[in-house]
Amino acid sequence: MNNSVYTFGGNAPHSDPRQKDKTITGGKGANLAEMASIGLPVPPGFTITTEECVRYLRDGGDFSDALRADVATALTHIEGAVGKRFGDAADPLLVSVRSGARVSMPGMMDTVLNLGLNDKTVQGLAATSEDARFAWDSYRRFIQMYSDVVLGLDHGLFEEALEIAKEDKGYFADTEMEADDWQALVDEYKGIVAQEQGTPFPQDVNEQLWGAIRAVFDSWDSDRAKVYRRLNDIPGDWGTAVNVQAMVFGNMGDTSATGVAFTRDPATGERAYYGEWLVNAQGEDVVAGIRTPQYLTRAAREAAGAKPLSMEEAMPDAYGQLAKVFDLLENHYCDMQDIEFTVERGKLWMLQTRSGKRTAKAALRMAVEMASEGLIDEETAVLRVDPMALDQLLHPTLDPNAARDVLTTGLPASPGAASGKIVLDADTAEQWAGRGEKVILVRVETSPEDIHGMHAAQGILTARGGMTSHAAVVARGMGRCCVSGASAVSIDMKARTLRIGNRELAEGDTLTLDGGNGQVMAGEVATIEPELAGDFGTIMDWADRHRRMKVRTNAETPADCKMAVQFGAEGIGLCRTEHMFFDANRISAVRQMILAEDEAGRRKALAKLLPEQRADFRAIFEVMAGLPVTIRLLDPPLHEFLPTGDAEFEELAEVTGYGVDHLRRRADELHEFNPMLGHRGCRLGITYPEIYEMQARAIFEAACEVADASGEAPVPEVMIPLVSTRREVELMKALVDKTAGEVFAEKGRTLEYLVGTMIELPRAALMAGEIAEQATFFSFGTNDLTQTTLGVSRDDAGRFLSTYVDKGIFARDPFVSLDVDGVGQLVQLAAERGRATRPDIKLGICGEHGGDPASIAFCEEVGLDYVSASPYRVPIARLAAAQAALREKS
Repeated sequence: MNNSVYTFGGNAPHSDPRQKDKTITGGKGANLAEMASIGLPVPPGFTITTEECVRYLRDGGDFSDALRADVATALTHIEGAVGKRFGDAADPLLVSVRSGARVSMPGMMDTVLNLGLNDKTVQGLAATSEDARFAWDSYRRFIQMYSDVVLGLDHGLFEEALEIAKEDKGYFADTEMEADDWQALVDEYKGIVAQEQGTPFPQDVNEQLWGAIRAVFDSWDSDRAKVYRRLNDIPGDWGTAVNVQAMVFGNMGDTSATGVAFTRDPATGERAYYGEWLVNAQGEDVVAGIRTPQYLTRAAREAAGAKPLSMEEAMPDAYGQLAKVFDLLENHYCDMQDIEFTVERGKLWMLQTRSGKRTAKAALRMAVEMASEGLIDEETAVLRVDPMALDQLLHPTLDPNAARDVLTTGLPASPGAASGKIVLDADTAEQWAGRGEKVILVRVETSPEDIHGMHAAQGILTARGGMTSHAAVVARGMGRCCVSGASAVSIDMKARTLRIGNRELAEGDTLTLDGGNGQVMAGEVATIEPELAGDFGTIMDWADRHRRMKVRTNAETPADCKMAVQFGAEGIGLCRTEHMFFDANRISAVRQMILAEDEAGRRKALAKLLPEQRADFRAIFEVMAGLPVTIRLLDPPLHEFLPTGDAEFEELAEVTGYGVDHLRRRADELHEFNPMLGHRGCRLGITYPEIYEMQARAIFEAACEVADASGEAPVPEVMIPLVSTRREVELMKALVDKTAGEVFAEKGRTLEYLVGTMIELPRAALMAGEIAEQATFFSFGTNDLTQTTLGVSRDDAGRFLSTYVDKGIFARDPFVSLDVDGVGQLVQLAAERGRATRPDIKLGICGEHGGDPASIAFCEEVGLDYVSASPYRVPIARLAAAQAALREKS
């Protein structure tokens, strides 16, 4: 073969390192080969590489002759290993077809099972299994899956036909259907296919196989895959592998079963086997919520008070084999494993293992406990936790003492708490969330098509499904609260209502979910702030030991400053002073200053603002207790502060004594066509130096007052915004230094302070060497630097940026994750040129990218001194900075 297809199991060789490289064979394929190589019972199969997917999509959907030949050769490997032939009417080989990208992507493409069945091979399966009911049930499952996943037909058409067939027979459950019933339904299913697509269901098994392979490759560019990639920053050029594997059957009677299990609890991190299983079932039955799954262990069953026997009790031999596999795999991979297995007539088969998705709380506990167990070291523990997952722990949870109107209790599928308005479909969830509503998505069960609504929702409630259902797995990965399997919930989509027990609720009513215990409550329940100790504190301490960069915060209120310090901020990287000017008690004075006819008028208004600004800075300096505080002098264009309505103009006229018409004319004179590139930033300070003079005086007077009162001197870092030349910094630095000298003379003391600038224009980055002659620090304002470099307005980009990401023009939204290739080059160039002039220059980043792990990794590569993030992202930045340092070290 030509390195496009790799076989596994059945004594296949596993010596090629590419086969176990997830970038080549995907996570599923690499781990199947690994399990087979260490002697675990893996059904034989083969993997088509991600490279073939990329080639297929690039070439417009064509399969090469070489790939077709390799697949044919790989099929003979499976046939030889199991002693069956693909398409043989007497004793057919059946296969499953699954996707497998290099990272887990729940819902990428649904699995196709039992591929290879047709009107002839079903007879052979019935004869060899000695179970006609099993054979015809397998055939109807195959038609239903294949029609949905490969042919693109409505899944509901087949579900409706099945429900009608059961109703006609007076059956309640699928398990009551007999062989003749399934055979009749197969005929009906084939009729649906012929009617809907105009051609019969494919009987050629090779046509079936290549149709499924094509569907896997095409699924990489499906809408839901693009949404998932965008939400999780997964590049579109990775592609997905295809895994084709000999079928093993968990639905061959009471000695067969299927299940999904984790080697530790993915919700809490407890070191205990966790999972669900079903007797006489195929794998999709467990995750799809079609049947209520049973507990894996006796302890879990007894704790829940459930009656059906656990696997440990019902199949002790198979469970004993499985427990040994759990331990072997966790020790082999040194991580918690998510495992799929099948028991066929008493024999255990391993279908998948991968590092399992987990909640943030569980991730922290596992990392700390695995380190204490000696399974991993401290550095690996720090690298093991996803920084963005910490966001799940940094927000309030339900107050245990608050009153709760509990409507029902489901399964606690993903912890956390959420309140919001009920929405009954994903599109509505996205629309309502887009207008600022908090919503709870309520569904019978979720599917991959719901992913955009799940992301928009605060929490997810499903009527069906277990702890390993689609809703549960995706919610845990997203950090969303989820309650699944709430069987008391009944949804009427036509009326847009739901009934929970004897209570009827309408879309728009408020629900609260507790993902910790599965409770569903009417109304909104009070919350409490999180506790950031225990495992969280341990990981943060370890992270701080290993990171090089400092982490500051973007904050301008005492409340935000206190929160940031609580989260470990080591100073303020950006204090936006303009936010202080919008206060209702100050806006009138600000407007007087702007509309004044001369400097004297402006100074008169600024004198009113000085004590207010001084009080602002004093409050911030007191909270930051001697830490560095970078204060950006006034930045936005003045028209943003001006009145817009008649009432505001009339009120201002009374204060200033000017007529309304005069004030309107003055406002018109200040209007700018493109204010982002207009009279703002240091241009204001140069035109009206008295503005920056007042702010500098307020800073230094506040700093002196705090130093006198506490004995702990703050370290002001005065930042000049929007510079593009050395001369701008020189003029503004001279003004700041002059004001500082005056204040220090008046106060009889001096303080350490810095004067620097924000690099947010491409010319500033290019001229950084000259600018550094005057500036003692650079703070990269990557929000505006991205806008001015790309020529894209952040406020308007939402209309088209998602299309750019989908089409691969940008790998990620450049306003969320730094455009390393473009904007990043300017940052690196400015850092190098700034250091060449001033080797001790302090370099940091204060844009929104300061809280993005990928951007932080770039900052580590460039060697910046600190990143600055919003208060709630400070712990994320601390962990991301440590991970970046460790990766640079390795």
